[in-house]
Amino acid sequence: MNQVDSSPWCSSGGLSRNGSLISTGGDKDGLKSVRILKPCEDCDFEENKRALFANRWYATQHTLDDGNFILVGGRNSYNYEIVPPDTLQFTPQLFELALLEDTNDDAGRENNLYPFVNLLPDGNLFVFANHKSIILDPGTGKTVRPLPDLPGGSRNYPASGMSALLPIDLNKDNPNIEILVCGGNTRDAYILSDLQQPQRTFVEAARDCGRLNLNVKGADWEKEDMPTPRVMGDMLVLPTGDLLMLNGAKAGTSAWDAADEPNLTPVLYSPYKEKGYRFQELAPSAIPRMYHSCSAVLPDGKILVAGSNTNAFYKLEKYGDDFKFPTELRVEKFSPPYLAPEMEINRVKILNAESEKELKYGVEFDLVIGPRDVNVKQNEIRVTMYSPPFTTHGYSMNQRLLILKLVSVQNGRIKVVAPPTARLAPPGHYLLFVVHREVPSRGIWVHIE
Repeated sequence: MNQVDSSPWCSSGGLSRNGSLISTGGDKDGLKSVRILKPCEDCDFEENKRALFANRWYATQHTLDDGNFILVGGRNSYNYEIVPPDTLQFTPQLFELALLEDTNDDAGRENNLYPFVNLLPDGNLFVFANHKSIILDPGTGKTVRPLPDLPGGSRNYPASGMSALLPIDLNKDNPNIEILVCGGNTRDAYILSDLQQPQRTFVEAARDCGRLNLNVKGADWEKEDMPTPRVMGDMLVLPTGDLLMLNGAKAGTSAWDAADEPNLTPVLYSPYKEKGYRFQELAPSAIPRMYHSCSAVLPDGKILVAGSNTNAFYKLEKYGDDFKFPTELRVEKFSPPYLAPEMEINRVKILNAESEKELKYGVEFDLVIGPRDVNVKQNEIRVTMYSPPFTTHGYSMNQRLLILKLVSVQNGRIKVVAPPTARLAPPGHYLLFVVHREVPSRGIWVHIE
């Protein structure tokens, strides 16, 4: 039976290069814990409760190009540390990070927990906290370049906006590296909705998005509005390169009973369309998914959606409790528009046994698709490679989608080039899709070293 010996509450995590789950931090006796669950039958968690240098509660974990993990922030931890994977005995490397102290709001309401972190193609990191961001050299702790502030409020926990790195197209010599940040709330929204307030106010969430091109020095955030306000939402990169925003609320913030007006309507964001035409509202759910809800992209292209508990303890309607948002134990699957029945004719299948799954950086490899008589034109397909994220509190850590360089398509055999460096795709496991006429195949697992 897999169990942990310390509390992983509000922790972080990710997969190592060999597929082990590396869980870090938590609260109480888990603040400095590292836990490893190896991909084998009957394996149990291995754990070291004193492995980390600093407390990591509400911290972000991200994989670096060498396969090590960086742990950024956490409550009252204005620093980051680098830890190796697959071991519990090591000496952490600790670096101070002024950005986190600078964005720590008054009265202990940080607004900068679970910072947004992304590895960039030059090996540096994009780090975003509250409303500020920098390009960081993780090896030295130095700021390579400060970035402009994003106006409109706070974007990290507990204001809890959404963020993702937009797809990177490796068919281009100098692909755009763009960040999207959406939603959140005002800097004082959490204080106003706090349980201890005599008269609580649920401030309407932000509806704006900021999009920043990191290729261009001096670039500023391009702003655009979502159809509805959203806080605590999930932002998932789909196999097609579009982004899905779902879950969350229209008012308030994260934390116990601190939000109101569930946002039931998913939104599709198409980054390649012209501004003003990028958002599309999709079929709504009937189930509120607020604090402690989550979602994940599945190999078949559907989205698994689960959870929601705005209460400090389990409160279930079936036991007769009467309250606004009960603990939610139901699980849903959401089918994006590319899985509509009329699109099935365009869906190809990757023949797993005949396709290469062990990849080397910068080396061509073959995929074989079926059915055998399928007429696939090279200009109608893309091959995309998705990093499976660790999703918690509305942020999918380590999420990225690469559009691989396409060499040729002939008689059902697709030749593509693996990502050229580990800075684009850290070593490990990825889901690979063939997207034909905007419909993704079922994904297959590949491994790159």
